[in-house]
Amino acid sequence: MKRKIIKSDRKDQPAGRVQQSGQKPKDLNVHARSQWQWTWKNMLLLSLCILSASIPFLLHLFSDSIDLSQPSDIGLNHTINMYLTPEQGVRVGVWHTVPERRWKEAQGKDLDWYEKTLGDGSPIFIYLHGNGGNRSAPHRIGIANVLSAVGYHALVMDYRGFGDSTGEPTEAGLTTDAVYLYNWVKARSGNSLVCVWGHSLGTGVTTNTAVKLLEQGKQFDGIILEGAFLTGRGARDRPIEHPFKWFYWKFPYIQFFLFNPLKNNILVFPTDENLQKLRTPLMILHAQDDHLVPFASAQEIYRIAKKAQNSDERVKLVRFDGSLGYLHNGLYKDPGLPNIIRSLCSH
Repeated sequence: MKRKIIKSDRKDQPAGRVQQSGQKPKDLNVHARSQWQWTWKNMLLLSLCILSASIPFLLHLFSDSIDLSQPSDIGLNHTINMYLTPEQGVRVGVWHTVPERRWKEAQGKDLDWYEKTLGDGSPIFIYLHGNGGNRSAPHRIGIANVLSAVGYHALVMDYRGFGDSTGEPTEAGLTTDAVYLYNWVKARSGNSLVCVWGHSLGTGVTTNTAVKLLEQGKQFDGIILEGAFLTGRGARDRPIEHPFKWFYWKFPYIQFFLFNPLKNNILVFPTDENLQKLRTPLMILHAQDDHLVPFASAQEIYRIAKKAQNSDERVKLVRFDGSLGYLHNGLYKDPGLPNIIRSLCSH
């Protein structure tokens, strides 16, 4: 009698490996899915790295596409471009925006007309911008527009080596440019107030310039420090971070892609020492969510300046709540900024 052989669908188990009753066979697709997810995660990370590395290139290309000699091309229709020569072989570009109330009158006017307006009695602000880019950056235009709307003149300069300005940027050179612009303005301003607004890197240039002017027997009528970082010999003993530490820590490779005129120069800017010499009305503006310069930097600057001037009236710290999302460059958007500026000029 022949036996009927029944074939099983199950494969024979290797010796020493017995499949337990009720245990499901291992899903062979799990490993494949895991590899697929790993691949996609790495591709996404690589894409983000490429994108972040491309941003400086895109910003550089965009800024190069703007003709800085024609501010009207980007909507600044009551602004004129001019070039000054602070030293032989150095030419710096400056935009002069007149008070908004004069924008119709300003149409078609030449440099001579703009120079004469500096003596119209309206306060004048020299704006010293931060690191990278040029005077066409949106937040810099934003500050000029705010000052103009308040009824003030705004002069926004590109230091040597920035924008279409010639020369090699150094700490001494940037300070020389700012001192020259002040003297140029003062010679044409009559009795008008001449104030300075420094942002980020520009805050170091601002305090350097203020001290140089003191040595010449001159001083600004008011100073605004926005997004200021603390530097100097004493700063290393305090827990204040460098303004670009976060960015370089997050994207350490980015320094090879940045178009930064100052990347090969060592900057000191003894801000803490400078503040101890100043007796000018000072306003410190800082966003709590500033992602480049911590708010603690502003608090320490305020402490030093207040102690030096021994006054609660001449030194003010204005904090912008982190929920507003202004970060490092967005304070010009604040609706209360015009009144803050006016309060400085009322001293």
